[in-house]
Amino acid sequence: MKVIPVIHNVSSVQRVVDSARLAFSLGYPTLVVTKAYGGAAQSGVPEASKLALKAGRSLIVLPDLSDAIDLLQPDRVLLLTNDYAEKRINPGEVSLEGRVMVVVSGGEPEFTPNELRLGEPVYLEGVERKIGAVAELAIILYSLKGAGHG
Repeated sequence: MKVIPVIHNVSSVQRVVDSARLAFSLGYPTLVVTKAYGGAAQSGVPEASKLALKAGRSLIVLPDLSDAIDLLQPDRVLLLTNDYAEKRINPGEVSLEGRVMVVVSGGEPEFTPNELRLGEPVYLEGVERKIGAVAELAIILYSLKGAGHG
């Protein structure tokens, strides 16, 4: 399985930079940023681009989540959302095939109704409330890597 991490709907410079640092440090070759606006678009994306270049990794920036799905053609899309989760998952025990896009939302609302239809709304088993995009990304990417999915 190939995991494609995505941070979506983000305006925070620090969330973009921290997500890039996290994904690249864990050895993921690509981070996708969708729907970046404000400071994230103006400063976060350039900073994350520098991190990608220094690490020999790739940063893909696209206007919307549907664009990322259309271009990268994942076999499965997991949308991490506490508010709309249809089920809880333990990432370390997930048995997945093919290319899996893991999407966290960096803003409010987490996902629009149309975006929720693009994938499977799930959340992390054992986590009772939303803990933030970077923390969610850290838990799931580290767990998937440890389970041999990274």
